Amino acid sequence: MLTRRQCLSTLPLGLSTLPLARAAAIKSPAEARPLGVQLYSIRAALKRNPAEALNAVASIGYREVEGYNRLDTIALAPRIKAAGLTARSCRTETPLITADWENYPEFRQITLTEAIDSLAGAGIGFFVMGYIPSGARGDADDFYRRTADRMSAAAELCRKSGIQFVWQNHAFEFEGRPGMRAIDIFNERLDSKLVRLELDPFWASVAGQDPIQLLKEWKGRVPLMHLNDKAKGVPVQFAETIGQGAWADPGSGSLDFPALMKAARAAGVQYYFAGLEETIEDPMVSLRKSFGYFRGL
Repeated sequence: MLTRRQCLSTLPLGLSTLPLARAAAIKSPAEARPLGVQLYSIRAALKRNPAEALNAVASIGYREVEGYNRLDTIALAPRIKAAGLTARSCRTETPLITADWENYPEFRQITLTEAIDSLAGAGIGFFVMGYIPSGARGDADDFYRRTADRMSAAAELCRKSGIQFVWQNHAFEFEGRPGMRAIDIFNERLDSKLVRLELDPFWASVAGQDPIQLLKEWKGRVPLMHLNDKAKGVPVQFAETIGQGAWADPGSGSLDFPALMKAARAAGVQYYFAGLEETIEDPMVSLRKSFGYFRGL
C-alpha cells in the first residue's frame, strides 16, 4: 500500500460497524446525492483486512468509494463490488502526466494508455491525477504550463476510453503571485471541455481560499468533491506538511458546509467523498459522524 508517495500507514484503527440491517433502514444521502468514502482515509484497515474494512464502510450506509492508488484499487475491485460499493474514481501515478518517473521510484513505469485501459476495464469512471510533491515541481510556472498541456492531452485519451480526467487541488496550487500561481495557469491553459477539477475544500481553505468561490469559478467543471472540514485556528499555509489536528469532522470545523453543499449542487458536483486524510480517532467513527451529518443537510 502506498502513502501520498508510498501509501504506507501505521495508524491504529478499530473496525466498529453498524449492523447491516440498521444501516439499510437509514435513508442514505446517496438517495439525494451519491455519497462515498476516500479509501485513503481507511488505508491502514485495508492493509490489515480489506474485506472487513469495505464491509464496515458499506454498513454505515456509504455506496461509493474513491481509490487512492490505481493498482490497489483495481486489485480490490472484486471486494469493493462484493461489499455493495461502487468505485467511482481513482488517483493514478503522477508521472503518467508529468513524465518524470525518476522522481517517483516507488512506481513501476507504464504507459498512460495502459493506465487508462486498466481503469476503464475495472469500470472506474474518473481518472484522478496524483499529487505532485514539492520536490517534483520543477521550474515552477513553466513546469505548470507543461503539466497543464499534458493534462489536456491525457484528458483526450481518457475521453476516447469513455472516462473523465480529473485533477485534485491541494494547497500548493494557490501559492505565489496572482496570475502566476498553478491554479491560474491551470485555469488558463487546461482544455475546459475535457479537464475537470476534484475540489478539496480543506486544502483550498488551508491555502486561504474560499471553496465556494472556487465552485463558482469552476462551475460545470467540478464533478467530484471531498468532504473534509478544517479545524478552527489552522493558519494559512501552502505546504501539505500539516498535523493530524488540522482536520475536523464535517460540521465541527470552520467550513460552512450547508452553504458549501448548496454551491456544490449549483456547480454540478456529481459525487462526494468523505474521510479525513489524518485522524487521531478511529477513522470508521469519523466516517459514521460524517454520514450522519451529511444525511441531515
